Amino acid sequence: MLQRMPWAVIFLAVVSQFFWSSNAKAELYTLRIGSGHPAGPTVYVGVLRDYLVPELKRRVSAETEHELRIIEGYGSSIASVSETLEAVQIGILDIGGFCTCFEPAKMFLHNFQYFVPFGPEGAEEGIKAARRVYDTHPWLNEHMETNYGQSLLAINGWDNYHLGSSVPWEAVVDLQGVKIAGAGPNLPWLELAGVIPVQSILPDAYMAMQTGVYSGWLMFPSAYFAYKLHEPAPYYTLIGFGAMGGAIIITMNTRSLERLPSEVRDIVLDVGRRYENEAAKILDQRQITGLQDLRNSGATVRELPDQVRAQWALSLSDFPNKMAKEADSRGMPGSEIVRAYIETVSQSGYDWPVDYIID
Repeated sequence: MLQRMPWAVIFLAVVSQFFWSSNAKAELYTLRIGSGHPAGPTVYVGVLRDYLVPELKRRVSAETEHELRIIEGYGSSIASVSETLEAVQIGILDIGGFCTCFEPAKMFLHNFQYFVPFGPEGAEEGIKAARRVYDTHPWLNEHMETNYGQSLLAINGWDNYHLGSSVPWEAVVDLQGVKIAGAGPNLPWLELAGVIPVQSILPDAYMAMQTGVYSGWLMFPSAYFAYKLHEPAPYYTLIGFGAMGGAIIITMNTRSLERLPSEVRDIVLDVGRRYENEAAKILDQRQITGLQDLRNSGATVRELPDQVRAQWALSLSDFPNKMAKEADSRGMPGSEIVRAYIETVSQSGYDWPVDYIID
């Protein structure tokens, strides 16, 4: 349930729906866009604010007779990270951005890239592979439209996952019994190493590590520094679990999209795809600067030895097949999609550290 949403926002949604239905030919169209993550430290939200929103307004004004008014609500001001899917579904948001990792049940198979760790470490590469899977497997879009009333505008992701901690460690055995947080579908990466996995969200990370609720985070450089997590947890180990291309999706309420004039609708869809490319480039840039900033801040940044990384990957060799079969058991094309992702990445020239086999 959307317990955090103020009644004023819900009232606005109702009034806006009335506006849509009774003034379909009006030249001014109002859209609400939001995300549970804040725009400053979170790349995909920052690109929504700085690129997608102004570009939509500019192009609609320049290329049609209409105008767009866009109400923005980031950082849980309208919906939290785990509420955005539902907010778009019921129309409180017209456009929402969220990580499928916070919808482990509803978006189970959309987390397919999390099921195959140690993949491409560049965001652009990972997002291109995920986009190929989306384009060749329409089930992913149809699932969102049929069950949650929303259309995919763009995919994005996170940069390369590493491990930050408040305690130093050298070997994987040192992490046994240590509480480490993650988004959800990546927590199994830790379990086989004997770590105690903790489900959490980024906005809670700083205080939780500062107070000892848990002692580390599976986190990528762009956010680890931006959220100042190096202050309570200064030990950052480069493991390279991979960039999760497609972990972020930007969706639009299908009714809202269909109510727009065709020329405005075409612009929304086109800008969504252009956002995808723009965000991927910025994500890779922020990965580089994030690592530089961590080193400059005095954080201890080290690389996990190749042998240890290979052993960790080997311990997860059955994980993709296990998750694919779990999706199959839920009536989803799990084996088909996970296999397609592995093959797409392999065809790009990337060498997996372990051979993942999907039965």
